[in-house]
Amino acid sequence: MGILDGIVEWIAEQVMNILDLITTSVLGALGCSMDTFLRYFPAAESMYQVFLALAIGLILLNWVWQLFKNYFLGAGVEAEDPIKLSMRTFVFLFLTFYAKDIVDLLLNIAGTPYGWILTEDLPPLKFADFNSVITVILGVCANGAVAIIALILVLILAWNYIKLLFEAAERYVLLGVLVYTAPVAFSMGASQTTGNIFKSWCRMLGGQLFLLVMNAWCLRLFTSMVGTFLANPLSL
Repeated sequence: MGILDGIVEWIAEQVMNILDLITTSVLGALGCSMDTFLRYFPAAESMYQVFLALAIGLILLNWVWQLFKNYFLGAGVEAEDPIKLSMRTFVFLFLTFYAKDIVDLLLNIAGTPYGWILTEDLPPLKFADFNSVITVILGVCANGAVAIIALILVLILAWNYIKLLFEAAERYVLLGVLVYTAPVAFSMGASQTTGNIFKSWCRMLGGQLFLLVMNAWCLRLFTSMVGTFLANPLSL
């Protein structure tokens, strides 16, 4: 069993080292700041001007079209009230032009609790030590295939933690997409017929910000648990 234990221990050590590497890489991409998003997707900033021009064009086109439809009210064609339409158009034209500033303000607001979560002091964490602690604890309770049991536990831990990390990274990328396509979403609010699209975008943006903060909270809870486990393995 000596050779088998050595092979299993080496595999478990490599798994935890990979988990350390992924943790460092993914956690660096999380946050409510778009700096990391622009680092990996630099075209998003230049294409933002394209979406802004498209959004302004859609607002003006909708305004002209709705005003034109008012001439056919007698023919049974439905149209919005021209005064309310004009007021709504100019309001959302202003919001669309300053969409980036509005979204940045929301990111700063959501980034406050996110920063509080990440700056909390936690026990020191090194995943590579986790396998050895599990092996020691199982060695007290069992004999023989202890290393295999430890490897299975490490693989289950690593798989679930990696899924949580990549889910958080996926939400960050989706948040970046919502931020840099914001002008088009704001342009949908200029008309009653497309207002539901703008409301859905607002709900989606708020939901992604909330879930990003909750993902950071869950990751910090997990690292806190593992760090405490490594510091006091016999007390758990």
